[in-house]
Amino acid sequence: MEDIKVIMCGLGAMGSGMANMILQKKGVKIVAAVDSDPKKAGKDLCSIIGRKENTGIIISNDFENTLKNTEGDIVLLAIDSFVKNVFPYVKYIVEQGKNCITIAEEMAYPYTVEKELSEEMDRLAKEKGVTILGTGVNPGFVLDTLVVVLSAACRNIKSIKATRINDLSPFGATVMRTQGVGTTPEEFTRGIEDGSIVGHIGFNQSIPMVAKALGIELDEVVETREPIISNTHRETPYVVVEPGMVAGCKHIGYGMKDGKPVITMEHPQQIHPHLEKVNTGDYIEIEGDPNLSLCIKPETPGGIGTMALAVNMIPQVIASNPGLKTMIDLSLPHGIENSFREQAEYYKKI
Repeated sequence: MEDIKVIMCGLGAMGSGMANMILQKKGVKIVAAVDSDPKKAGKDLCSIIGRKENTGIIISNDFENTLKNTEGDIVLLAIDSFVKNVFPYVKYIVEQGKNCITIAEEMAYPYTVEKELSEEMDRLAKEKGVTILGTGVNPGFVLDTLVVVLSAACRNIKSIKATRINDLSPFGATVMRTQGVGTTPEEFTRGIEDGSIVGHIGFNQSIPMVAKALGIELDEVVETREPIISNTHRETPYVVVEPGMVAGCKHIGYGMKDGKPVITMEHPQQIHPHLEKVNTGDYIEIEGDPNLSLCIKPETPGGIGTMALAVNMIPQVIASNPGLKTMIDLSLPHGIENSFREQAEYYKKI
């Protein structure tokens, strides 16, 4: 059996990590890599992802020609967070007859924010016989897929509360910007008002996705955002935060029904929370029959988790019926220690 052929598009923090993971796996291989940064073009992939040995894969900054002229099964797209921004790329990928996994947060459940574009992607994917999936650690896993799986042990469900307290430090410049990390409190407020700072991108995906899976009809999703002000110096490769500046965003989403929150999701996230003795973790509380409580401490690592979810879903996407999918439409996610090609063949049979 031939290895699954992967094209990498976007070699930032997450894309580079995914590439590194793939190079260590069986039954899957990278056949091309694209990044818009002209400084990366012409270099061997190893120079970007921190490996000593050459991979033989030369990075291109010509997205269209690379996609058009490279034989590949699937594209891993790691370039942006929003449906409207990744749509032209996803559309072109699909038009070339290639499957696509993107870590754009809004793509985890895009219908709530871009219904027409979502329907267009679904139509195109079915027309071309390929599959599109948006996933990541969150949205994509912790505050939605994991919640849905835990609920399977309940006879009845009254309400759900899920909280993720995590470290933003592994993420790149895009996430820092949308979270408002490195701004002043005044800049944060202005950013919330003009839409340049959005906090966690995913409550409008995770809450409706959980509700759909469980058959809960919501009236609306309400969100609140507040800056997390640092008392200490904090620094990542992408941002420097001094005392008094914003280190993150406390973001809460409420899935409302008859004026009451049925699904509550809290996501206070910041860079280097340990510097102010903040303990990270993932927590799910289901009030029902029975009451269930799940705690993961420390939190599921955001960077590694996002890379792993995207890569580990390759076999399910390759084997899926065509169309625009979400995590609740496919088989359960899991780690893969054998051949990715063998996993894909297995899923094609079930």
